[in-house]
Amino acid sequence: MASHGRPGAVRKLKKGPTIGTGGHGRKSLEGKGPTPRAEDRPYHKAYKNKELAERSEAKRGGGKNAGTGRTKGKAAEEAVTGRNSVVEALRAGIPAKALHVAIRIEMDDRVRDSLKMAAERGIPVMETGKAELDRMTDGAVHQGLMLQIPPYEYADALDLVDETIERFRRGHIGNAPLFVALDGITDPRNLGAIIRSASAFSSHGVIVPERRSVGVTASAWKTSAGAAVRVPVARVGNLNSALKSLKEKGIFVLGLDGDGDVSLPELTLGRDPICIVVGSEGKGLSRLVRENCDQIVSIPIDSAMESLNASMAVGITLYEVSRQRSS
Repeated sequence: MASHGRPGAVRKLKKGPTIGTGGHGRKSLEGKGPTPRAEDRPYHKAYKNKELAERSEAKRGGGKNAGTGRTKGKAAEEAVTGRNSVVEALRAGIPAKALHVAIRIEMDDRVRDSLKMAAERGIPVMETGKAELDRMTDGAVHQGLMLQIPPYEYADALDLVDETIERFRRGHIGNAPLFVALDGITDPRNLGAIIRSASAFSSHGVIVPERRSVGVTASAWKTSAGAAVRVPVARVGNLNSALKSLKEKGIFVLGLDGDGDVSLPELTLGRDPICIVVGSEGKGLSRLVRENCDQIVSIPIDSAMESLNASMAVGITLYEVSRQRSS
C-alpha cells in the first residue's frame, strides 16, 4: 500500500538550475563607497553650518566693487534685526526696503510702533515665517522683526568735486568747496558722527575708500541722525589717486595729525577750497596719504590725552574752518 504524507502537507521539490540574471542584480551587491564627510551630507548639522558660512561670506563680499575706477559703488544690503534695533532704526529715518514681521508675532509696544512708523513712511510690511526669518538673518536673534536696508548709493567722488566747484564759480553756494576724506576709518559710528559734523558745518561731501574702510551701514545712518540724507558720501577705489586729482583741481589737502606742521588756530587756508583728511585713532594717517597732503594740521590739546577720536577731530576742525569763513 502506498504511503501518503500528512494530510494538508505539500511536498516541495528541490529547485533545479535556472537561467541566470545576466548580471542585472550585481549593482545591488556592490558597496556604496566611502562615507561622505559630515559637511557633504545634506541632513547633517555640519552641512547646514557650511551653507550658513558660505552665505555669510557671499554677503560680505557683495559690498565690494570689482573695479577701482570712477564708478558708483554699492554697499551690501543689510538687515537690522531685533525689536529695539528695528524701532530705533525707523525712528532715525534710516531708508528701508521692507519690514519683515513674523507670522503670529506676540505684539508689544515696539512691534506696534514699528508697524505704525512703517505705515507712515510707506515701507512695505511683509508677514514672514520664522524659518524664513532665520534664513534671511543668518541665524541672528530677530525677535520676529527684521528691517531690510537697501544698498547705499554712493556718489562719484570726482564728479561730486567738479559739480561743487562749478556751483561755487556760478555763485550757487557761498563758501568754497569743503570735503572730508577718511583714511582707514572702520567704525561706522565714527563715519556717522563725521557725516553729522559735515552737515552741521556746511561740508559738501565725505569721501571714503573702498578697501579697509567703513561704508554707509545702518549703524552709520543711525549715528548721523539723518544727516546722511543731506551730505553725499562718495567712494573711491584709491584714496591717494583721488587726493592727487583734488589737488590738480585746486583743492588744498589738509591732513589731521598730532605731530602736524601747523596748529589749527594758525591755519590760513580755511577760506580756500580744502579737503580735510583724518586717519584712524590708532594708526593715524598712512604714509602715502600723509605725503599727498599740502599741510599736516594738529589740534592743540591741554590734557595728557594721546589723541582725539577721529569724529571729534573732524568736528573741531570743521568748526574752526566755519569760524574763519564767517569772520
